[in-house]
Amino acid sequence: MPAHRSNFITRLSVALAVAATVAMPGAASADAQLDKMRAKIAAFIADKMEKLGGSRIVYKVDSDGLREAVVANLRDDAYKILREGRIAFSGLAIRDGGVEVNIPDAKGREQLTRKLASAAEGLPTHALTVTGSGDGPIRLAPTEAASAARLHELVDDSIAMIEQRLKDAGITLASVQPEGADRIRIFLPGATEPERITAIFARKVKVGFRLVDLSMPAEQAQSGTPPAGTEVLLGFKDDKPYLVAKDSALEGDDISYAGPGFASGTKEPIASFRFNGRGTRRFAHITAENVGRPFAIVLDDKVISAPVIREPITAGSGQISGNFTLEEASSVAMLLRAGSLPGHLGLVEQQVVQPAAKP
Repeated sequence: MPAHRSNFITRLSVALAVAATVAMPGAASADAQLDKMRAKIAAFIADKMEKLGGSRIVYKVDSDGLREAVVANLRDDAYKILREGRIAFSGLAIRDGGVEVNIPDAKGREQLTRKLASAAEGLPTHALTVTGSGDGPIRLAPTEAASAARLHELVDDSIAMIEQRLKDAGITLASVQPEGADRIRIFLPGATEPERITAIFARKVKVGFRLVDLSMPAEQAQSGTPPAGTEVLLGFKDDKPYLVAKDSALEGDDISYAGPGFASGTKEPIASFRFNGRGTRRFAHITAENVGRPFAIVLDDKVISAPVIREPITAGSGQISGNFTLEEASSVAMLLRAGSLPGHLGLVEQQVVQPAAKP
């Protein structure tokens, strides 16, 4: 495959990851440009499929799992606001795709809805409808537009994850495109063993936040026997050894958002993330108990960063730096999102397309 074409596909993968997570002026124009780039790649790959044959694979994202995760996060966020605001409530529960709760005090109801609206500001995927008033329960539920935006975001994140996994496996001649609202189509010219490709996606991206063990140098543990309950993992960029706990204190399911950006002071590329309500509480508790200790952020058994906990972190958000390029920060953010993807990719179809047959 010509180098310029390979670079073109790589740049597209990065652009898709950035566009899916960064809100910026002219977003509609950027989306249109990405659609054109996708179309060019699809046309190029379709031509190769006709000449070489290959594999056609179709996946379906877990839309049911997405809805369950969105509503569960909404319940956790509501609980956090109610407890922190000392708002009297009862009957907080998930019902029929939404969250219901009894709040006798009108000011308490207004405070909850105002804080939820503030948290969703600028995030169309988090828009809510609030119904009910008076002494009865109020009901919180994602708007139809928010649900559609979430599904679109899930498909985009899944595409970015698939592209990254293919790239990691050394497969650069591929087209990964959305098909309908919840499906993803993959064309792989020249590949006649689709089972080998689908095996790449059989496992979920592993995201973990693990405490670093300081009882012995990591190099000593690497050449000897690590303490019980620990293991040695290598750094993402420098292959530096880290001695970390085997069990994660938090995992990808606790992340509600991740995206690339720039540090406010140095302007270096970073990956920022935000926890859901459950993750925020757990992160606050863990950081309060481990001030002064390093905390490793691990993606697929590679340590991305291991900052020292300076103080309890209660805001539920953070950022990852590590002398990243913008491409690397985008890839890290994409992997964080992939680790938080609900459910799994369901294999709908895999077939071998013969040469001279149009896919």
